[in-house]
Amino acid sequence: MNDMTEQLKQAQKQIKKELDKSRYQHTIGVMYTAAGLAMRYGQDIQQAMLAGLLHDCAKCIPAEKQIHLCKKNHLEVREAERANPSLLHSKLGAYLAETEYGVKDAGILHAIEVHTTGAPGMNLLDKILFVADYIEPGRDKAPDLKEIRMLAFSELDRAVLRILHDTIHYLNQKKGAVDLKTHDTYQYYIEMLK
Repeated sequence: MNDMTEQLKQAQKQIKKELDKSRYQHTIGVMYTAAGLAMRYGQDIQQAMLAGLLHDCAKCIPAEKQIHLCKKNHLEVREAERANPSLLHSKLGAYLAETEYGVKDAGILHAIEVHTTGAPGMNLLDKILFVADYIEPGRDKAPDLKEIRMLAFSELDRAVLRILHDTIHYLNQKKGAVDLKTHDTYQYYIEMLK
């Protein structure tokens, strides 16, 4: 058994204690969806699985405590994150993946950090986690999910663009704040796919 396999086993035991039941189910769905996308696009499978397993490791921490932990550990809290603290779980999650789960792989940490808002110029692992989080089998609320799931396995960049478009549209309809990083990422993928 290699080091990554052992790390995955240990992290899965630990994360199960940290998350509520529905969040844990989602996490397992993301882990296996990321593995499937990694197989399709030639990404390291175990790296994708570990990113999927830990992507929401900070999600069940109450908002005030997330803000406190970010400040305590010198993680910047942007205005959009202060207005919508649920955005902090990705940044805090990357920090906790490193400090609490022992992840040293910068690629995994970066994918966790950008899995909510996306980022211009995402690498393959970033895109795999971003998409897997949106399309995992337990998700059923987003419009056009069936189409986006098929797109994810044929044109990953187009799937990223569709998810960004739908996310921005959804947030605008419910008058939610759209993080500037999400807008920047959306513009980047519109330009890239012209």
